[in-house]
Amino acid sequence: MSSSLNLKYRLIIMNFLQFFLWGTWLTSLGVYLSVTLHFNAVEIGGIFATMGISALIMPALLGIIADRFLNAERVYAICHLLGAALLFYLPHVTEYSQVYFIMLLVTMCYMPTLGLTNTIAYNAMERSNFDIVKHYPPVRVWGTVGFIVAMWMVDIMKWTASANQLYLGAAAALILGLYAFTLPKCPPTHATKNSSWVSTFGLDAFVLFKEKKMAIFFIFSMLLGAALQITNLFGQQFLNDFALTEEYKDSFAVQHPGILTSLSQISEALFILAIPFFMKRYGIKNVMLISMLAWVLRFALFGIGNPDSGIVFIMLSMVVYGMAFDFFNVSGSLFVETETNPSFRASAQGLFILMTNGIGTIVGTMGSGYVVDLFTSSDGIKDWPSIWFSFAAYALVLAVVFSIVFKYKKTEHIKTA
Repeated sequence: MSSSLNLKYRLIIMNFLQFFLWGTWLTSLGVYLSVTLHFNAVEIGGIFATMGISALIMPALLGIIADRFLNAERVYAICHLLGAALLFYLPHVTEYSQVYFIMLLVTMCYMPTLGLTNTIAYNAMERSNFDIVKHYPPVRVWGTVGFIVAMWMVDIMKWTASANQLYLGAAAALILGLYAFTLPKCPPTHATKNSSWVSTFGLDAFVLFKEKKMAIFFIFSMLLGAALQITNLFGQQFLNDFALTEEYKDSFAVQHPGILTSLSQISEALFILAIPFFMKRYGIKNVMLISMLAWVLRFALFGIGNPDSGIVFIMLSMVVYGMAFDFFNVSGSLFVETETNPSFRASAQGLFILMTNGIGTIVGTMGSGYVVDLFTSSDGIKDWPSIWFSFAAYALVLAVVFSIVFKYKKTEHIKTA
């Protein structure tokens, strides 16, 4: 086996396990917290908000360690080994405050590994003279495959409301943590060691807020980022609640919510291939508007769907998710890439992540919890159509306002190769 092919397989395994681990609990943990631990929507939103809190703090802190003191693959390994121990311990606590604290530690270990995965892969590919733009996407797509496989396993084993999903995640984290020690070396770079603390934390990118166009973009990144985790929190709970209705309780959607939800990830893997075409033909502003309107459809189709005559609407909602998620994240990243000064482009990308996965996640998870509670009766029955239509209205307002206030002509020099 050639060294280049061997490297690709090693990075594929890393990506597969990285997202397999996340897929064991991200879309089903809400069911476990609701059905098994009987937490309310606000409490569940608070627990999921730990991802946003961790995204605000940990990537920068561990980035300093990986950039200045310790090989990135070793930081990566330590994070996953600690995460494995925490996931294994999590089922042994049931009080909200304890679950919240342990979950905060879990996400503090996991969230920075998303960036470290890219760092390790990019470094290894550059050292082997790979064309990263060409060769990394086929490697990265195996992460989506891993996420789907994990969702299917949890679903088929009937673990969506069981702590076994956490034990499966712990096993995956342990295997990945040990495997990480065998990954290509990614030592600290002397150039980054000598950089200022302001640059290391990405604070120099905040100068972009002085430019109206960029300020509007980042604000809407935060507001749309609030929508990204809503269906991860409540999608499977929504399907699970149909079991309360006699005519739906034996339907495929109720019996296998994980498999049905995985259509979203399959769609995501397919739509990412269409982005260069849409970018070249319609431009960044229109692609981002398409994403916002796709979020409107994502929520509205859930609102009118059911596991019987309305199953087609639920399936369409899953399909449109790929456009909603990918078109915003990838087009937004490309906008930052082409519109910022190369001297702090990496910091600007970090700011984009901070606004979407950090502040946006906190706002979305906490805010959506209050919306769900607002439409939950005293006996615990949720008015799901009203819930989803509220989220759809939110996305529609964003789309309308964005189309008016964001001024950007279709003259972008987007790299689509």
